[in-house]
Amino acid sequence: MARNVYNVDESLEIEFNAHYLKRLAAYLKPHIRTVVICLVIMLIASFSNILIPYLMKISIDTIIPERQTNMLYTVCAAFLAIILISAVCLHARIIMVNRLGQGIVATMRKDLFVHLQKLPFTYYDDRPHGKIITRVVNYVNSVSDLLSGSLINVLTEFFSMFIVLGFMFSMNVQLTLICLAAMPIMIFVVFRLKTLNRAAWQRVSNKSSNMNAYIHESIAGMKVTQSFVREDFNKDLFEGIQTDYKKSWMRAIKINNVVSPSIEIISTIANCAVILFGIALMKTSVSAGTLVAFLGYVGRLWNPIINVSNFYNQVINNMAYLERIFETMDEDPKIQDAPDAYELPPIEGKVEFTHVTFGYEEGIPILEDLSFTVNPGQRIALVGPTGAGKTTVINLISRFYDIQEGCITIDGHDISKVTLNSLRSQMGVMLQDSFIFSGSIMDNIRYGRLDATDEEVIAAAKAVCAHEFIMEMEMGYKTQVNERGSRLSVGQRQLISFARALLADPKILILDEATSSIDTRTEQALQKGLERLLQNRTSFVIAHRLSTIRNSDRIMVINNRHIEEAGTHDELMKMKGHYYDLYTTQTRFLSQ
Repeated sequence: MARNVYNVDESLEIEFNAHYLKRLAAYLKPHIRTVVICLVIMLIASFSNILIPYLMKISIDTIIPERQTNMLYTVCAAFLAIILISAVCLHARIIMVNRLGQGIVATMRKDLFVHLQKLPFTYYDDRPHGKIITRVVNYVNSVSDLLSGSLINVLTEFFSMFIVLGFMFSMNVQLTLICLAAMPIMIFVVFRLKTLNRAAWQRVSNKSSNMNAYIHESIAGMKVTQSFVREDFNKDLFEGIQTDYKKSWMRAIKINNVVSPSIEIISTIANCAVILFGIALMKTSVSAGTLVAFLGYVGRLWNPIINVSNFYNQVINNMAYLERIFETMDEDPKIQDAPDAYELPPIEGKVEFTHVTFGYEEGIPILEDLSFTVNPGQRIALVGPTGAGKTTVINLISRFYDIQEGCITIDGHDISKVTLNSLRSQMGVMLQDSFIFSGSIMDNIRYGRLDATDEEVIAAAKAVCAHEFIMEMEMGYKTQVNERGSRLSVGQRQLISFARALLADPKILILDEATSSIDTRTEQALQKGLERLLQNRTSFVIAHRLSTIRNSDRIMVINNRHIEEAGTHDELMKMKGHYYDLYTTQTRFLSQ
C-alpha cells in the first residue's frame, strides 16, 4: 500500500451511513440532563417571544382604539418582562451549551486518543502525524459544536415552529396555507444541494489535512531545512498546498451559501403573498391587528425553517469530519489481545522462534522460516547488513507486529496468546530512536516504572553513566528538557533512554544500537555497568560497532531472511564467514 503523504488526498475507505449519526448521538447520552435543561430554558424564551405578535394584535385591534391606557401600560410591562426573560435565558443557555460542548469534546477526544494508542506501528508508518493530529483536534471540535449548540437550537426551533403554526392557524387558516405553499420548493432546494455540499466539504477536509501534515513535517525537520537552505523552495511548496486549500474552501462556501439565499428568496415571496392576500381579506375577515400579528408570526415561522435548513446544511458539512473520526475509531488494532488471552506469569526469559516468517508487506518476507532458542540469562547479539531484519527480530519479540507464519514463545508461552500488558511489562526496550518526552529528566527515566523512588532512578542513571552529566545541569534530575530532548546531545538522550529501560528491571532487555552515539570513554565505563545489570537477564543487543558485542554468549548474523551464522565471537572468527569479514573490515577502518 502506498504511503499517504502530505500532498496526497486521503481516500475514504468507507461510505457514510445514517448509523454514524446514532453513534454521534451516543456522546450526548451522558449529558441528557443538561440537554433537557437547555431545551426547557430555550422553550421558555421562545414561547415568551411568540407572545409578542399576539400582544401587538390585541393592542392594535382593541386597546388603542378603545383608549385603554392602563391596559396599554400592562402590555408594555409584558414586553419588558419578555425581553428580560429572553436575556436571562440566553445567558444561561450560552453557559450550559459551552459546558456541554466541552464535555462532548473531552469524551470524544479521549476515545480517539485511547484508540490511537492501541493501533499498530503500521498505522503510523503509513500516515503523516499531522493528519492524525488534525482528526483528534480540528475535526472533533467541529463535530462537538454541531452536537452541542446547533442540535439543541434546532430542537428548540422545531418546537417553536409548531407553536407558531398553532397561533397562525388559530388566527387565519387561509393565510397560513398560503405561507406553507412555499415549503415544498424549499425542501427541494435543500435536498438538491446535499450531495454537492458533502463532496465539497470532503475536499476541504482533505486539503486541510494535507496542510496540517506538511506544517507538522516542516516543523519537525526545521533544522534540516535551514541546514540545506530550503526555506524558499519549501515556501513555494506551502503556497501551493495553501492555494489548493483556499480553492476547495471557496468552492464549498459557494455551494454552501446557495442554500440560505434561496430560502430567503422563497420566504420573501411567501411574505409578499401573505401581504397581498391579507390586504384583500381585510375587507371581510382580517383586521389590521391580525395582519400585523400574522406577518410577525410569518417571520417567526421562517426563521426556524431557515435555522433547521442551516442545521441540516451544517450536518452535511460536518459529515466529512465525522467520517474521518469514525474511520479512525474503526481502524482495526491488529495487534491486540486474543479473546482468550491470559496474563503472562513472571518469566525466566527463555525465548524461542519456531519457523517464523514475517514481512511488512504481503508477499515480501523480511524473515523466512527463522528458528532459534535463547536460554534465560543469555546475551544475544544480532548483526548483519542494514535492512536485513535485526530490528524486526526484536520488534517481533515485543509483539509490535504479528508474524505471518510460525510461533514465538517466552518460557513456553505463545506471545500471541498472552495479554500485551503482561508481555511488554516484563521487557525493557531501548529502541534506536531515543525519544525524550517534555518534562524533567527524573520523569523521563521513571516513565516505564511510575512507582520507582528517586533513589532507584538515580541508581539506574549511575549504572549507565548518566548521573555525572545530569548533575552538571542547572537543576540536576529536576532539569526540564524539551520535547524530543532538543536540549540534550544524542549521546545524553541515549543514556537517559537506557536508564529508563533498565529501571523497569526486566527479565528480557532489548537494546537497539544502545551505544551508537556514546563516545569511547563513556562506552568503556558503560560496559562495566552493563556487566552487572545484564546478569540473570536475557538480553538482545543490536550494535554496528562490533567491539561492543565480543563478550556476547552468542552472536547471530541475520542475512538473506535467515540466520546465516551463529556462535561466539571466537567461533565466528574461526569460520571466516560473513561475521569475520564485517569484523576485520571494521577493525581495519577504525585503526586507520
